[in-house]
Amino acid sequence: MNFLSLIETKRDGAALAPHQIRQWVSACSGGGIPDYQLAALLMAIYFRGMTEAETRELTLAMRDSGDVLQFPPDPRPLVDKHSTGGVGDKVSLVLTPLLACLGFRVPMISGRGLGITGGTLDKLGSIPGFNIDLTAEEIRSIVQKVGCVICGQTGRMVPADKTLYALRDATGTVGSIPLITASILSKKLAENISALLLDVKFGGAAFMPTKEEARELARAMVALGRECGVNTRALLTRMDAPLGRAAGNWLEVKEAVACLEGRGPEDLHTLAVECAAHLLMQSNKAKNLDHGRGQAALCFASGQPREKFDDMLAAQGADMKEFNKRLALDRTAPVAMEYRASGEGFIVGCNARVVGEIVRDLGGGRLTKTTIINMHLGVDELVKPGETVAVGSVLGRVHAVDEAQAAAACERLRTAFEFSNARPELPPLVESVVQ
Repeated sequence: MNFLSLIETKRDGAALAPHQIRQWVSACSGGGIPDYQLAALLMAIYFRGMTEAETRELTLAMRDSGDVLQFPPDPRPLVDKHSTGGVGDKVSLVLTPLLACLGFRVPMISGRGLGITGGTLDKLGSIPGFNIDLTAEEIRSIVQKVGCVICGQTGRMVPADKTLYALRDATGTVGSIPLITASILSKKLAENISALLLDVKFGGAAFMPTKEEARELARAMVALGRECGVNTRALLTRMDAPLGRAAGNWLEVKEAVACLEGRGPEDLHTLAVECAAHLLMQSNKAKNLDHGRGQAALCFASGQPREKFDDMLAAQGADMKEFNKRLALDRTAPVAMEYRASGEGFIVGCNARVVGEIVRDLGGGRLTKTTIINMHLGVDELVKPGETVAVGSVLGRVHAVDEAQAAAACERLRTAFEFSNARPELPPLVESVVQ
């Protein structure tokens, strides 16, 4: 294959033929193309785009580049949820055990961090002993026994995406709608699920900055998902402020556990319930959204999802004694420094992009595909928009490797907050639904 001709074709704005796309994906899987040429094609796609036919062909070629999961007959529907990424987004950690307790099977294939957002696998990687690298048989066994699993794709599952996913992060091509669509849906189609809910975020810390761009992406993924036989819908959700009060891998795990125990932030709990309600409707297990919300809320209150979370961790090799020991600690980073308010008033905004950049630069995020993350660094105890603060109130707490790093991060955190003397009118977290 003359890969240079593919780069030139897309550089000039023409469409790639199906056989060219299949050859490209096959080369990604086999490692026969150098990173610099793959990066050049990704950049050409970022600027020139892809047609619907190209995107569909890329998605199916990526799915077909490896194995598709197979599950035995079971009355519990196979479903999943995917978020396009945001700062503090730990919904998957809360939603997955909740769905398992609501009578679903959830074979969640997740990814690592992209840009300023933390990946679900990075968060779970902070749990001692937790194994994200499972075989297809292990995934099938845990899903059938526990009801849910969260892991990376196996070595034989969508192998092309592993190469492209890492390169997108390192080449500034994360925001391409065709590449996002193909990456997400190829993995979801390989899970063999019947229903998929997409959380498509927009705002200052989202891949899609504007509502219009987010809606375009949502429509593309919903249409392609349905065309491929999966009942797909999308929520458009705001990502201007961090979700919850914590950003950083271990800190987000702690907050997810708190949410499962009924002690978590309201926005995280609300979004998890909303996601569950939609999947209940998509699977004909709820008459309407209110019915679904009620089922999810009752399930939360029962405490069963917290137990299911532990069941999943144990099934995937987590050291539960060490995990619970760490949960009891106030901090696991060498230093924790509070940033306090010098004035009073209402919090109008907490800039999620600034918070995400702080976490990344502390060492809690990924600058390149080879960056080694310190799982214990980040920010927690963040105040939320709409809350009131007084002089001396804690606005956030930085977890760092030393005092100097913590002090510098606190100074940057100061720029994340916007204050007002008047109570702000806050828009709903979920802006709309695409189905």
